[in-house]
Amino acid sequence: MTTVTIAEDRLELLFGTQDENLKRIESAFGVSVTARGGQIRVEGDEGPSALAGYLVEQLSHLLESGYPLQPMDVETSIRVLQEEPATSLVEFFLGDGVLETVRRLVRPRSLSQQIYLQAMSDFDLVISIGPAGTGKTYLAVAMAAAALKERLVRRIILARPAVEAGERLGFLPGDLVEKVNPYLRPLYDALYDILGFDKVGRLMERGTIEVAPIAFMRGRTLNDSFIILDEAQNTTSEQMKMFLTRIGFNSKAVINGDITQIDLPTGRTSGLIEAKGVLKSVKGIKFIQFTEKDVVRHRLVQKIVRAYDQFDRQKAASEAVQGKRDE
Repeated sequence: MTTVTIAEDRLELLFGTQDENLKRIESAFGVSVTARGGQIRVEGDEGPSALAGYLVEQLSHLLESGYPLQPMDVETSIRVLQEEPATSLVEFFLGDGVLETVRRLVRPRSLSQQIYLQAMSDFDLVISIGPAGTGKTYLAVAMAAAALKERLVRRIILARPAVEAGERLGFLPGDLVEKVNPYLRPLYDALYDILGFDKVGRLMERGTIEVAPIAFMRGRTLNDSFIILDEAQNTTSEQMKMFLTRIGFNSKAVINGDITQIDLPTGRTSGLIEAKGVLKSVKGIKFIQFTEKDVVRHRLVQKIVRAYDQFDRQKAASEAVQGKRDE
C-alpha cells in the first residue's frame, strides 16, 4: 500500500468527473485508490501501487503549478510512467521558450513525442521514422507554427511527394495544382486544426505558409524557414538529396516518414532509407525512431499497427522457410 497526501482543494480536479481519472489509474495499474480528506491510499502489489502513488503525487504538483489538467493528460501520464517510471511529469508537461508556445497548440502524448519536440527545438535537421498515428506530422506543424509565432522564422514550407507509385499524376483531372492537392491534404488538415482555417488562409495568401509537392523545391534556397518534408519514404534518392540541399541560413528542416509504407515502384530506392544510412554519422542531425507504442490515435490504431507488424514478421519467416525448401 502507498499513501499520498495532497491539498483537499485539488482533489476534485485530480479525481475528474465522476472519478474518471481515478478509474483510469486503477485500471492501468491494477490497484485500488481511495481517499479520505487529503489522504489518498493506493492498494495493490508493491511495484504498481508505488508507481500509481508517484503518478498521483506528480499530478498534484502539476495542479499546484496551475496546469489545467485534462482527462487525456492522465492517460498520457500513465503511458509515460509505464515507459519511464522516473519521469518528472512537471518537466514533461511544462516547457519554456518555443516549447512553451508549442504546448499552447498541442501537448505531447508520449515520451517519444516529448523527445521529438525537444529535438526540433535543439537541432536544425530532424529525421523521424515510425508508423502512422505517432504524431510525426502534427507535432512538426505545431512546432513550425510556434517558431513562426516566436518570430524565429519568417515562413513555413510544407512539402510532400505527389506520388503513390511514382509521380504518375496524369490520370487526375485539372491543372498541376489541382492534381497534387489531394496528396497534400493531410498537411492542410494539420494546419487547419492547429492554426484555424481563416488564419491559414491569410498566411497562405501572403506567402508566409506554402504547401507544395517536393518537385517544386528544385532550384530554390530556403532561408529563414521552417521546412517539413512529409511521407519522405516515397521520395527517390535524387529527390531527398535535392531537398536536403535546399536548406538555407536560419532554417530548420524536419523529415518524416514510415519505411513500412513505401509506394515507390519496384527497384526504386527510398530516399529516406538511403538518407538514414548516409547521414547517420553527420553531427547536427537528430534521428527519432517511433514505434507502435507511440501511436496516439484511437486505441484500435495501436492494436492494428501491432497486428500488421506481427503479420509481416510471420509472413517473412514463412517465405524464408519456403525459400529454403525450394532450394
